[in-house]
Amino acid sequence: MDLSAIDPILLLAALIVASTPILLAALGELVVERAGVLNLGVEGMMITGAICGFAIAVNTGSPFIGFVAAALGGAVLSLLFGVLTQFALANQVASGLALTLFGLGLSALLGQGYQGIKPPPTRALDIPVLSDLPIVGPILFSHDLMVYLALALVAAVWAMLKYTRAGLILRAVGENHDAAHALGYKVVRVRLMAILFGGACAGLGGAYLSLVRVPQWTEGMTAGYGWIALALVVFASWKAGRVLLGAWLFGGISVLQLNLQPTGIPIPVEYLSMSPYLMTILVLVIMSGDKSRAPGSLGRMFHASQ
Repeated sequence: MDLSAIDPILLLAALIVASTPILLAALGELVVERAGVLNLGVEGMMITGAICGFAIAVNTGSPFIGFVAAALGGAVLSLLFGVLTQFALANQVASGLALTLFGLGLSALLGQGYQGIKPPPTRALDIPVLSDLPIVGPILFSHDLMVYLALALVAAVWAMLKYTRAGLILRAVGENHDAAHALGYKVVRVRLMAILFGGACAGLGGAYLSLVRVPQWTEGMTAGYGWIALALVVFASWKAGRVLLGAWLFGGISVLQLNLQPTGIPIPVEYLSMSPYLMTILVLVIMSGDKSRAPGSLGRMFHASQ
């Protein structure tokens, strides 16, 4: 067993990259659930964003356009969920599961012919002075724009929920939609906007997998990332800062197990591969005793005539 081949600086830099797709998806789902909606279709929106972003980036030669297309693809799929649950009053759990199955099938159909193709590279930012700093530079200041966008979204969502009127309305709708409606707030409109935001974030997370993290298109390449994003929202107690910590935890374990596999450590590769998911389950079990509670109206249907 030789651990000297593992560079801790590169390991930490890879941790941030590995955590970005799940951070984007979990952050979007956090906003959706704070509005009182339970969307289990994150996996389907991520895989749809992955193929939309990949296909458009390959055909246009622009990763930026690919990410825009991925956000639109995820948002369009989430709109279907929003129409079903907010207007047709369909069951949110069943609709979310159906959305995941639909997204997996749609992505497999759209992805035909894209296997084995390399997407255009997403270049890392070269930040003057900061990128050249020893240790800190490679870890924090040598990533692509999407990494910094994800971190900026964490700060923006935290500030919006805590300090703005829009955040207050969103939380009011999520806690008690009947009281929010009585106060004159447009419950369905607020929830629909939250659902669209969540879909766009999930699409961006999926595109980051296919354009940066892997980068290639493989059918079913999200491999449970959407379900982990759902679990991280619970782990985070519906708080943006904790979502970031949870994503770093999962990303760190994922990168560490990949680095440990070639070192000859006497642990079967299968156990190392399942370790990120086992750790997620363990953390959820530990956090289940947290006194923080879910939004009061989470998963409950709303109709103005009720």
